[in-house]
Amino acid sequence: MKFAVITISDRASHNIYDDESGKRITEMVRARGWTILEYSIIPDDYDKIREEITRMCDDLKADVVLTTGGTGLTKRDVTPEATLSVVDKRVYGFEIAMMMTSLKYTPKAVLSRAVVGVRGKSLVVNLPGSPRAVEEILPFVLDVIPHAVENIKE
Repeated sequence: MKFAVITISDRASHNIYDDESGKRITEMVRARGWTILEYSIIPDDYDKIREEITRMCDDLKADVVLTTGGTGLTKRDVTPEATLSVVDKRVYGFEIAMMMTSLKYTPKAVLSRAVVGVRGKSLVVNLPGSPRAVEEILPFVLDVIPHAVENIKE
């Protein structure tokens, strides 16, 4: 499978801090033998998020686009809204299962607004920006993705 990873963070995009979450996602995906087509870091900007997700789905033809960051409650957290504006279908069950997985580790999981959806033949999954949360949730996500991608391709 072909993946694209987008880290959405003002600070990481301006080299104020190192992007641990995006790097960890790429490591975990590659450990399963899957391909990373591209890994990018962009600021918390609605239009840039829309453009990057669209480009990775439509131009790169990624099977899966994993985003990290921008799913919280601050004013700059607009990843879910940008994602919803470019997906054709929302996958609520996936979102609920991610929340339930995260709740095993912290009650703060209820503050996440992560979205999962389908754009054309690509699955788009919003992950939290915390490296720890990525470590906790991504194994579940990666276990479910092959079946989801298979269904999307039919």
